[in-house]
Amino acid sequence: MTAVAAPYTPAAATRSEGVWRAAWRRLRHDRVGMVSLAIVIAFLLLIVASATGLVAKDWQREIGVPNAPPTFIGPAPKETGIDPLARAVPKDAKPVDLSDIDPLAPKYKEWAERAAKLQVAEPPKAQTLPFGADRLGRDVLAKSVKGAEISIFVGVFAAVLATLIGTMLGALAGYAGGKVGDFLEWVYNVFTSVPDILLIFAFAAVFGRGIGTVVLILGLAGWTGMYRQVRAEYIKHRTREYVRAAEAIGVSHFARMFVHILPNVSHVVLVRMSLLVVGFIKAEVILSFLGLGVPVDQVSWGTMLSEAQSELVLGHWWQLASATLFMATFVTAFSLLTDALRDALDPKLR
Repeated sequence: MTAVAAPYTPAAATRSEGVWRAAWRRLRHDRVGMVSLAIVIAFLLLIVASATGLVAKDWQREIGVPNAPPTFIGPAPKETGIDPLARAVPKDAKPVDLSDIDPLAPKYKEWAERAAKLQVAEPPKAQTLPFGADRLGRDVLAKSVKGAEISIFVGVFAAVLATLIGTMLGALAGYAGGKVGDFLEWVYNVFTSVPDILLIFAFAAVFGRGIGTVVLILGLAGWTGMYRQVRAEYIKHRTREYVRAAEAIGVSHFARMFVHILPNVSHVVLVRMSLLVVGFIKAEVILSFLGLGVPVDQVSWGTMLSEAQSELVLGHWWQLASATLFMATFVTAFSLLTDALRDALDPKLR
């Protein structure tokens, strides 16, 4: 008996990989990208733990002596208490009676005894800390962790806001063209004609001060570069064969813009967004230094770098080193991750 072949059905056909699944498969084979992804996820988990109070909750407590050095350096040498004028005072000199000079002198001893009774016994402050202490005795490591919460929040969310604005407007201008494109080009030229620092100051004067305000200011001032690149990519892709084929089968304009074209230009968007994250973290440092960023009762990498300027003159470098180490680690890992994502999503490398 001759075997009869099973009839062909569409379900039996092998389905091709989706864009995102294929990108994830390529990303998993990139060791640098996976290590960078692990570091970025670790930082995100760290800021979530900091926001919920699991870590760095008591970053404002003065648990160490002022400017306590890191543990690997050891405690700072104690002052000897040598009086340079001690030799000029005779050994048999009688103490001076201050009652003739200061009428309140007899009360000083009594007041000191009363103050000693009212004081609450505090635990001894640490002479060293793992990453050292600032000028008030606060743990630099706890400040770096808490500062990561605000700096990463500001950098990432401001970059996301700028990316959304720039991508939406750039896609609309590049795909539609005509009067819509001319109007958006006029808006773009208005924003780029004003220096960035003046634009940031203008938004800060209107919206006030705060973390959410910093995110809004940076997002509204930093979308122009994303708009320019996305618009150019959409102008290039809107006449390609796969977009024409989608138009021929009746796909809507919205689907053509964001389902067909956007995945093919996502590598450009990701690379630009990584640059925005780095730039916005630096901008937060400048705004906090000028008093327009993080409030005084909170901490960020920017405020830590601002405080470290006066400490560095005295040789206390550990707050500067800690903030720089945390910021450099996150920024480097995030940049390498976006480079790996760009290679995974680039249609020319598929």
